[in-house]
Amino acid sequence: MPELPEVETTVAGLRPVLEGQRLTLVEPRRADLRWPIPIDLRQRMTGAVVTALGRRAKYGLVTTDRGDVMIFHLGMSGRWRIDPEVIEKHDHLLLETASGHRLVLNDPRRFGSLDIVRSGDLNSYKPFVLMGPEPLGDDFTGAYLKATTKGRKAPIKQLLLDQRIVAGLGNIYVCEALHMAGISPRLRGEAISKPRYDRLVAAIKQVLLAAIAAGGSSLRDFVQPDGELGYFAKDWRVYGREGQACDCGAPVRRRVDSGRSTFYCSQCQK
Repeated sequence: MPELPEVETTVAGLRPVLEGQRLTLVEPRRADLRWPIPIDLRQRMTGAVVTALGRRAKYGLVTTDRGDVMIFHLGMSGRWRIDPEVIEKHDHLLLETASGHRLVLNDPRRFGSLDIVRSGDLNSYKPFVLMGPEPLGDDFTGAYLKATTKGRKAPIKQLLLDQRIVAGLGNIYVCEALHMAGISPRLRGEAISKPRYDRLVAAIKQVLLAAIAAGGSSLRDFVQPDGELGYFAKDWRVYGREGQACDCGAPVRRRVDSGRSTFYCSQCQK
């Protein structure tokens, strides 16, 4: 599933061809993805000028001069394609701009979503209401994590995947950041000291920024809007490396927690 760096990379790829452009065609090519597509999406977006593109957690945001925000989620297999030669079976939203660009949202598994809200209502959009701070924002600090996890007996990996604690983190980058910080994924949140939380927050930010710079990690379906693959996977420290040697020489281990694979080094991470 595309995580925060993949969505950030997608938004960055869309920005040069969408920002400042008038949408001359907005065509949903089916009635639903994971949930129904708003029936007024076409009417509200056609003729509008895109004024900004952004991201909240794992959602992409397309803001227009009419005060609307189209919100997209890539689900497990979604991706945008720019100026495709052929419209494919799983291209479920078609956009055309006054400058002549064509963009399509492709989602074979249809676990993604499309929605539209007024910009003033963005913070009250249901998926956003209880979300924690952005991990790359100034509000996400070691002190914040220490206070938020006080008395929490759940494992730190589980807590970091809780969108109410921090928005947008996913399995790959949590595994990577915990290894970088030398913290066991099974350690209870309440047992982690403030200095270790400071190191963990720094590791999370470093891992995410490196992944964004590399264009994300290409897992199965994800590619950037221009068709390029993300190259951060070649720099994974532990994720997907079960049985291979950690930098310390010990083998990377894998366990399954709540249906997700956890990769870690029992020697480096305590």
